Amino acid sequence: MKSQILPHAVALRQNIAIIDIGSNSVRLVVYDGRTRAPVPLFNEKAVCGLGVGLERSGLLNPAGRREAQLMVGRFVRLARAMDVGILDVLATAAVRDASDGPSFVDAIERDCEITVTVLSGMEEARLAAMGVLCGTPAADGIVADLGGGSLELVALDHGRFAGLTTTFPLGVLRLFEASAGVKSAAEIMIDSHFTALDWWERGHQRPLYAVGGAWRALARLCIAQTGHPLHVLDNFTLQAEEAADLAELIGRQSHRSLDKVPGLSKKRVPHLPMAALLLGKVLRYARPSRLIFSVYGMREGRFYQHLNPEARSWDPLLAACGDMARTAGRFPEHAHEMLEWMSPLLGFETANHRRLREAACLLGDVFWNEHPDYRAEQAFLRVFRLPFMGLGHQDRAALALAIHARYGGDENLPQVADARGLLSEDEQKRALLIGNALRLGHTLSGGVPGLLPTTRLEIDGKGMLVLILPAGDPAFAPDLSDRRYDRLAKLAGLERFEMRRV
Repeated sequence: MKSQILPHAVALRQNIAIIDIGSNSVRLVVYDGRTRAPVPLFNEKAVCGLGVGLERSGLLNPAGRREAQLMVGRFVRLARAMDVGILDVLATAAVRDASDGPSFVDAIERDCEITVTVLSGMEEARLAAMGVLCGTPAADGIVADLGGGSLELVALDHGRFAGLTTTFPLGVLRLFEASAGVKSAAEIMIDSHFTALDWWERGHQRPLYAVGGAWRALARLCIAQTGHPLHVLDNFTLQAEEAADLAELIGRQSHRSLDKVPGLSKKRVPHLPMAALLLGKVLRYARPSRLIFSVYGMREGRFYQHLNPEARSWDPLLAACGDMARTAGRFPEHAHEMLEWMSPLLGFETANHRRLREAACLLGDVFWNEHPDYRAEQAFLRVFRLPFMGLGHQDRAALALAIHARYGGDENLPQVADARGLLSEDEQKRALLIGNALRLGHTLSGGVPGLLPTTRLEIDGKGMLVLILPAGDPAFAPDLSDRRYDRLAKLAGLERFEMRRV
């Protein structure tokens, strides 16, 4: 995977619309085709309950069918009015399994003059896994995608498909109906399917990626109950033991207690115990190292399919930060100079550490036009909460702290303390070091390209941080001494700072 400071090519050059006809809901998402990440320009959902009663009757829910046809008509009209370049209409478990699914598809294709792709279980599973890969290109383990009508599992091997895919008729709607909501009956049904799968060991001590709205609701519930400081569902991670405890706890909750949790959809509450039961069973059979919730699934996988190979190779975080730098930064090319200039301070760093530092350099001048009194706080909050792809909560906290320090922010802000709580002391120190280096570099150069490379940072043999400046350059003629230099030296573990003109 390429790691580019400012990738120059755009991804699709045209917006892409995806209409997802699911067992429970129908949704239109229109993505910005100019970016590597699937950035929604428009997102609307209608809960139609198309798959309600399917397990019993074998037919689509008549009321849901009528509602779904109306909503698809609306969504097609909206997409065409937006002049999208690509319009994909995808149908999943309910439509493919219902005996009247073909007539439903025929009616939509005739009325809307479009083509509906009815995904097989294997195709749906593969798209869900591609959605995870879109945000985490090196994903390794099992992707589990839970919908209303089915549960798909896909094995990934360090960013590649391992050739192991399966689908079960165990969506939350279908399981609830088939078991009449009785936990013991549902357990028997789940076990009868899971015991027949012969590749569970591919998930042992590897991550389990949970995809789907029902499992995202479980993540939201966990965040609310534990007081986790970051309410971003993507890449919210639990150790396997914690996740198992969560599933068991939610499975015991009454509807009344779940109704009181802020942010939970009331329509999802009745099925949360089934979602928790399924999660607990997957954890038991797969025995993963940790559980990672992903907000990217089938629709994002379809978007990812449309990207060219070059765009797929871009790091999703750096591509997003590069887009922000080009859009909001004054001199975005300065980011690469900053990255190289501060390198002597960091010494050896892992690939992920360097990646985060690149991201910080790209974002280092993005917030220049915020009000000076609130600039640091606004920058911190945006980085801490923006829906960046491929960024875990700890990495997100480190990046936000670095940008906050770059603008000289108040370290006593409660939100900053929350971010610190996600990091070790060493990680906090590293973030502050990068942020203060960014602050010094921008002060020296004014953020203007071409000046910073004429200076350099050195660490001498006496434990001193030395800033070398060109003696004859008027850009550096004024006395630029500042207490921030001493702070930078201390964060780097050095005794003091010295400026030399040569």
